[in-house]
This record gives sequence, C-alpha cells and structure tokens, in this order.
Amino acid sequence: MADSQLKAQDKNNTSTFGQIVWRLVTSAVVLAITAFFTPGFSINNIWTLAIAAIVLTIMDYLISKFTGLHASSFGRGFVGFVLAVVTLYLTQFFVAGYTISWIAAIIGALIYGVVDYFIPGNQNV
Repeated sequence: MADSQLKAQDKNNTSTFGQIVWRLVTSAVVLAITAFFTPGFSINNIWTLAIAAIVLTIMDYLISKFTGLHASSFGRGFVGFVLAVVTLYLTQFFVAGYTISWIAAIIGALIYGVVDYFIPGNQNV
C-alpha cells in the first residue's frame, strides 16, 4: 500500500471511532432528556445511562445492519417509530436500573425522536 493510502485508511478509522463516540454521547444526552420528561421511565444513575446508551446504539446498529431499517421515531415513518418503541422497551432487559413501561416507551419514543431531531450532528455510523 502506498503511504497516502495508509494515511487515508488511518483517517477513516479515526473518523469512524469519532462518529461512534459522538453517537454514544448524543444518544446518552437524548436518552437522559427523554427519561426526565417521560412518566414511567426511570434511569437510576449516570452509569446506567451510559450503559443504556451503549445498548441502544448497539441495538440500533444491529437492526440497521441486518434489516436496513433505522430505529428513529421522527422522520422515519411508522416502522421507525415502532422500532424505537421496541428498542426503548427491550433495553430494560439488558440494563439494571433502567425501567420503562409500554406506555412510557411509546411516549418516550415520541420525545426521543423530537429531541434527537434537534440535537446537532450526524449520528450515522
């Protein structure tokens, strides 16, 4: 490989890592705001929030990788909304200290979508 190709590949890997970190940070912020404004949705502490953001990001990544669908409740139509509800709800089975009811997941998906729309930055990985 030429030196310029190695530099481009290294820059691409750094860029991807930066995108993943940015996605996790924005996901945690959006999730915290959503939990604050959604009745029936609670996150016990900052570590639970961080782990939940990681789990949601991984679930969203896997869903989009295998199905081509993105779990976003705002601007992605009914399927995106349903995926957002399901991922918010299922996260409680993987993260201790994260609790949400079905109704809260529906309300939370709406709030998550609106807040996610206004958070700046491209979150695509």
